Amino acid sequence: MPVLRLATATRTYTSTTTTSRIAVNTASAAFHLHAPTPRTPARISAASTARTFCATAFPHAKSHRLNKMPPKKQAVVEKIRLGRPSNNLKMGIVGLPNVGKSSLFNVIAKCDLGKSANFPYATIEPEEARVPVPDERFTWLAQQYKPKSEVPAFLTCIDIAGLTAGASTGAGLGNAFLSNVRSVDGIFQVVRAFDDAEVIHVEGDVNPIRDMEIISTELRLKDIDWIEKALDNSKKNARSAGNVSLEDKKRKEEVAIIEKILKHVQEDNKDIRKGDWTNNEVEVINNLQLLTAKPVIYLVNLSERDYVRKKNKWLAKIKAWIDDNNPGDLLIPFSVALEERLLALGSPEAEAAELATLGDNITGALGKITKAGYDGLDLVRYFTAGPDEVRAWTFRKGLKAPEAAGIIHTDFQKKFVCGEVFSIDDIKEHGNEAGVKAAGKYKQIGREYKVQDGDICYWKHG
Repeated sequence: MPVLRLATATRTYTSTTTTSRIAVNTASAAFHLHAPTPRTPARISAASTARTFCATAFPHAKSHRLNKMPPKKQAVVEKIRLGRPSNNLKMGIVGLPNVGKSSLFNVIAKCDLGKSANFPYATIEPEEARVPVPDERFTWLAQQYKPKSEVPAFLTCIDIAGLTAGASTGAGLGNAFLSNVRSVDGIFQVVRAFDDAEVIHVEGDVNPIRDMEIISTELRLKDIDWIEKALDNSKKNARSAGNVSLEDKKRKEEVAIIEKILKHVQEDNKDIRKGDWTNNEVEVINNLQLLTAKPVIYLVNLSERDYVRKKNKWLAKIKAWIDDNNPGDLLIPFSVALEERLLALGSPEAEAAELATLGDNITGALGKITKAGYDGLDLVRYFTAGPDEVRAWTFRKGLKAPEAAGIIHTDFQKKFVCGEVFSIDDIKEHGNEAGVKAAGKYKQIGREYKVQDGDICYWKHG
């Protein structure tokens, strides 16, 4: 029989089934196995023998040294969004000529910058306006603090000239107009669903489905044009690359990604924003600045009569087209004729009184449109509040505290120390800041904190 020799080193274990403590001679020493015959191995691994000995002698004992380390948690990879990584994003008003784009721009911006007229291409150069975003939380804060100044969140809207069939090949100043679409971050697509013999239609008659097909086709065709050019350039760069450096491999990977993007638009006939993309693919898409990567909100322009009675022969067909082609995109009915008439009344009180005469639960749609554009761009806001000013600060979801502070001033980000934060819900529940502190909801946050929509923040910096 081989002889097992165990050098002494005492370790204490606690039984999982009893409270007794057991002294075990183990492990800092080596186990040697001496063999009297040539067929017996000369030496057995000390660590292996120690594990076998302890497991046999003390099956219920636990040892940190003998147990395996738990697997490391994988780092969470944050999903990159389509679009510009900016807090200053813009919505463009897009559609065929004479569908109500400039009229919508004028009423939503409460100005007359938009050149609405009863002929195509009344608008050539894009117009821009900042539109306040309705928010009852901001209104509540202003009532509580009664500040000298109130600054709400704003949405930037751009009035873009009408697109026509063939715009992707340059027809009707199409190249210039599509470049204007490329410069915005999201699209309000205005669709005409009202009949009016006095307002001409560039296609001869009112057919919203045809109009949506035209816009969709032109945006995709222009994307295909840009993607094909990018693919040619990428292939040239890949041919000149070797197979050694990471940069060489990256160029060849880019070719495969662009080919996948082209197939999605050209063969699958899908908008880019409806694809399931990896972070590497999103980075390539964002560099291409593609039109169909932008979020789209469909605004269906009805007659005042149809809007008030909430009926229109085209609405169900428009909804079905969106569900078939771009499922998940938002549809908002509105009436620019009604909105123009309400704006002319001159005050919110007069507007409310007029709406009351039209029927129960009739409201204007401008606030809903503005908020939908803001939300569609993944924009949210935090607040600063005090006796001097209550202000909403717009940022894109997922921003960490230093970057959020930097929206106010770059020094706040560069010299960030910490922030003091509580939510709008906290102060509404507890009445004031003192109540929030007493409830333990007033917290100090550091650099890794992601600012939430509705946070009230005070920043400390060096």
